Amino acid sequence: MARSYFSAPRSARVPLWRKRLVLAAQLGGGLALLAFLALLITVYVSKGQLPSFDELKSSPNGQMIRVHAADGTVIVSMGPSYGEWLPYDRIPTVMRDAMISVEDRRFRSHPGVDPIGMARSVQVRLERGHWRQGGSTITQQLARNIFLNSSKKFGRKIREGILALALERKFSKDQVLELYLNKVYFGGGAYGIDAASRKFFGHGAEHLSLTEAAVIAGLVKAPSNYSPTADIDAARGRAGVVLKLMQQTGVITAAQAGEARVDQIAFVPEARQNSVRYFTDWALPQLELLIDETQRPLEVWTTLDLNMQRTADAAIRDNAPKGAQGALVAIDRDGAVRAMVGGTDYVTSNYNRATQAERQPGSAFKLFVYLAALEAGHKPEDQVVDEPVTIDGWSPRNDSRHNSGAMSLRTAFAYSVNTVAAKLGQEIGFSTIADMARRFGITTKVNTHPSMVLGSSEVRLLDMTRAFASVGNKGVAVTPYGITKVTAAGETIYAQSVDTSHVLVAPYVAAEMTDLLQTTVNTGTGKAAQIGRPVAGKTGTTTSGKDGWFLGFSSGLTTGVWMGRDDAKPIAGLHGGTAPARAFAAFMKPAVANRPVEQFDTKVTLPEFQLEPDQESYFGEADNGLFVDADGNPVDPDQAPPAQPGQRVDADGNPIETRPPQQSDTPPAEKKKGDGDKLDQAWLDRVLGRDGPRPAPSPTHAPADRQDSRPTQ
Repeated sequence: MARSYFSAPRSARVPLWRKRLVLAAQLGGGLALLAFLALLITVYVSKGQLPSFDELKSSPNGQMIRVHAADGTVIVSMGPSYGEWLPYDRIPTVMRDAMISVEDRRFRSHPGVDPIGMARSVQVRLERGHWRQGGSTITQQLARNIFLNSSKKFGRKIREGILALALERKFSKDQVLELYLNKVYFGGGAYGIDAASRKFFGHGAEHLSLTEAAVIAGLVKAPSNYSPTADIDAARGRAGVVLKLMQQTGVITAAQAGEARVDQIAFVPEARQNSVRYFTDWALPQLELLIDETQRPLEVWTTLDLNMQRTADAAIRDNAPKGAQGALVAIDRDGAVRAMVGGTDYVTSNYNRATQAERQPGSAFKLFVYLAALEAGHKPEDQVVDEPVTIDGWSPRNDSRHNSGAMSLRTAFAYSVNTVAAKLGQEIGFSTIADMARRFGITTKVNTHPSMVLGSSEVRLLDMTRAFASVGNKGVAVTPYGITKVTAAGETIYAQSVDTSHVLVAPYVAAEMTDLLQTTVNTGTGKAAQIGRPVAGKTGTTTSGKDGWFLGFSSGLTTGVWMGRDDAKPIAGLHGGTAPARAFAAFMKPAVANRPVEQFDTKVTLPEFQLEPDQESYFGEADNGLFVDADGNPVDPDQAPPAQPGQRVDADGNPIETRPPQQSDTPPAEKKKGDGDKLDQAWLDRVLGRDGPRPAPSPTHAPADRQDSRPTQ
């Protein structure tokens, strides 16, 4: 008869807790075995899915963008840079040893994941309350750089470990280290030790010294903090830490560590940024709208003419008044931006005053007033009256402080007569003028106060230059662009297409406007902009010399210049006809030197010389007579800021004697220029470099419905 458990001897009984412990151990072991088998299967499946060694060598680490000037010269490289791929046996031993010492001293012994390192990382986490050491091996870092991201999630860490185990099953230790050293990011846009060596030391990685290798190895932990381009002292301090670790691991002796002088490491200075960056800062953000390629390296071909850019840079630096900033934009007849300068020094200030700054244009805004008047049926020869005028409580005044009576529109425009502009605005409608400005590309807010005709609305230089370019393009819209094509791996993925179908005004209106603009340069406020060939343009000056503008075109190239202070404080002697016009001439003369001379489709006609001496008009005070508040509302002239002393200057900026304005009864043909030169057509021919008088072209007439008589003003 069988004996029951309770009847068995006490020595034969097995405690229940022990049986449960054994069962738990067996279950745990089974689960561990299953987990190990699952891990093993996962690793080998991952191994089979890994790219080949050659494929990993060729895969990029991000999108590189190289920007070319119009002649193909690379002007800017952005994004990651890559050096030469160095095989394992060409990588200096000091570089391999330095990297292993600082990043993974048990690299040669672990299977891809280091249990000891992971345990130490957990211990530090428990002791300090936060993660101090990641515990990632070189192989894990390689897996993360190639296949994953840097998120601090537990799931990513598991995938990283599996991929690291798979990498070491597929590749040798030497291959893993070769991949790592050629692909890891070292800061400053440099991927791989060769790119880092060339960027920081000016030579390839094959010639790295011990201290240089220590610097590069120390960057991996925090490239943005230890990069020599960010903090040289931090880079040297980190290199000292690497040398100590190399001594601890036995790859260098104490003597070698002592002889390595990290304080004497010579770094290649960072290349100075220049004004080209104003252009690239404006052009490159447009890529997001032009293409959707985000992986392959890009070659971006632009419109920038390097010779013009250098000339533009010099023109602004040499002519901007002391303490002032300046900007210049040059646009070709198809809209291609050939030069862009956004300030006197990009390193000091990368604020692009050509595309971002909004300033009052002064009388340069009269371009839109007269375009609207010409489109409404006025002609350059129409007679108007310069007389006192008050509009809604606003009474503009002329620079001369007097009125000259009847004159032609051409004369009024050439000498920037403010009362005539105000009367034109009242007749045509201020909203009509605002619509004309928007039609020609002004993107900022345009107010419709009466003072708007004198430039009270703030504008951008690029927009104003675009407007003048459209006039020079015979009324066809010109849209500025900076990118001509984009290629990726030899494939053209974008090509610029110029639209010439958008007509802004009739050709005869553009021709008549050009007539007025060239008169301004030949005999009016813009004489300093003459370059020995036909030029059409307009000056602009705001109250007390806060802003000076000159915009004009010649031989298919349109250039706009602005000068002033960023804080909008007055600048003594700054007028559109002085420094800005001189900068325009200094740029345009060489810029168009190799272009054919192009005559305008309109005859050069002298204005009526019934005003005060032209030097007085040319170098008077603000040519817009603008006294308004920040909202464009009129301000009593007696309460306006006084003119700055010394504002009446000659072409070289020297003070001139001020004479009271006076009326002249001398016939135009008898007016003198210089030592006895008559201001007649022969004088204009000499100024414009013509061999002899040109026959006047057939006049361009307005449509029949525009030829009716018009009231004079």
